[in-house]
Amino acid sequence: MATTPDIFSSPSRYIQGKGAIHELGTHLKKLGDNPLLVSDDTVWGIVEKQLTDGFKEADLPLTRVGFKRFATAKAVDELTEKIKENNHDIIVGVGGGSTIDAAKAAGYLADIKWASVPTAASSDAPTSTLAVIYTEDGAFDEYRFYPKNPDLVLIDTQIVAGAPVEFLIAGIGDALATWVEARAAARGNGTTMNGGHPTRAGGALAKLCWDILWEHSFAAIDSVKAGVVTPALDAVVEANTLLSGLGFESGGLAAAHAIHDGLTAADQTHGLTHGQKVNVGTCAQLIMEGADAEEIEDFIAFTTKVGLPNSLTEVGLSPDDTEELEAVAKAATAEDETIHNMPFPVTPELVVDALVSLESISRRVREDRGLPEPVKYVAEH
Repeated sequence: MATTPDIFSSPSRYIQGKGAIHELGTHLKKLGDNPLLVSDDTVWGIVEKQLTDGFKEADLPLTRVGFKRFATAKAVDELTEKIKENNHDIIVGVGGGSTIDAAKAAGYLADIKWASVPTAASSDAPTSTLAVIYTEDGAFDEYRFYPKNPDLVLIDTQIVAGAPVEFLIAGIGDALATWVEARAAARGNGTTMNGGHPTRAGGALAKLCWDILWEHSFAAIDSVKAGVVTPALDAVVEANTLLSGLGFESGGLAAAHAIHDGLTAADQTHGLTHGQKVNVGTCAQLIMEGADAEEIEDFIAFTTKVGLPNSLTEVGLSPDDTEELEAVAKAATAEDETIHNMPFPVTPELVVDALVSLESISRRVREDRGLPEPVKYVAEH
């Protein structure tokens, strides 16, 4: 009987640099002749001039369709129809994770190539083979898996530097989970999102991602606040986007992202970013696995200084919200969730206990280290 193999996957080409958006048309022309760009109005206002000039130089038609907030099944189906109606041969998601995931999903359904052009380093979605599909009101619905990664990922670091700093911070929250989850998956017998066992390469990239973020996050945040590209920002953009993407997909997910998915079941969390909710999941995972107390405390202190939530209060919940926490835990421990990659059985009760204890641990660490008490994050945070 054949055993499950180790699998490593990656996008065909990854391009990162200051001013890279201007060259998108040149790179797309190697993949197709009739691209369809997908973006929301805000993003389009940022990139339209550079893309128009670049596409003209590349002698490519520039066709763009708008996008709303969530990658829903309906949004994906509408994009698929548009592709077929106009015979597009490559779809390009320009913007945030949901825009990019919707483009991937539609590209797969229409059987054409797809490309990711993130305008912020806010998640590792751009490089992966999967799309996260949400309900119309923003709750997690399902993962959709595809047989290949994007044909192209391009990220312009100057655009990242001009984006709200909260996006970079969210990406750091998402990326910090990569090593914590990969090492847990490696200790167990779990499978990665691409259907294989974790690879050593995936684990090594996850650890490199972790090391870069601990060394460069604060300087990168300062760079975005100043609107400039520095070596620190360049390193964190690569960590948030490429290393986190390769690390989670070929190293494995575990409890942190499953708890993120569970948190979407609580209406109070809908205004928060993916990375903010993931960070709460990472803290809860460290507690569940009995990580060294110093590691947990250092992580809480570090992420507090970065500007990430690490308590229930900050995501609009409290230890007394028994009904909501049980719903979160039930969703996080669903049969097909990545939490079952942990090297021990995980029950809903264990998740609730970890989240409840996180509140008191976070408050104690903040008091001991002279950091602010937790306050609720608002949607704009």
